[in-house]
Amino acid sequence: QVHLVESGGGLVQAGGSLRLSCAASGRTFGSYGWFRQAPGKEREFVARINWSGSNTYYADSVKGRFTISRDNAKNTVYLQMNNLKPEDTAVYYCAASKGVLSSSDYNYYDCWGQGTQVTVSS
Repeated sequence: QVHLVESGGGLVQAGGSLRLSCAASGRTFGSYGWFRQAPGKEREFVARINWSGSNTYYADSVKGRFTISRDNAKNTVYLQMNNLKPEDTAVYYCAASKGVLSSSDYNYYDCWGQGTQVTVSS
């Protein structure tokens, strides 16, 4: 069975850092994305990475603060979040696709994690 298991969320003060991890099991995925959803808002794209890790893309709101990376040997993707802001508070979801390219469209992804809560206090 295919699973994505996220970890690393929590409560942090503004300006702090967190590192989210997403471990895949059951198959190898071509590309990954991170999305987030705040209360009362739609799910939004955060970052994405292709198969080799050579191409990464970020939402404007997180560019320069967040870094997506992957370790194919461990079937794991990471999201390093620095200089966190209260507006980053949301449930963060890892998404994976068989495709080797990545996409900012959540419909592109075949498998989703359960989500991990990130709360940034001011």
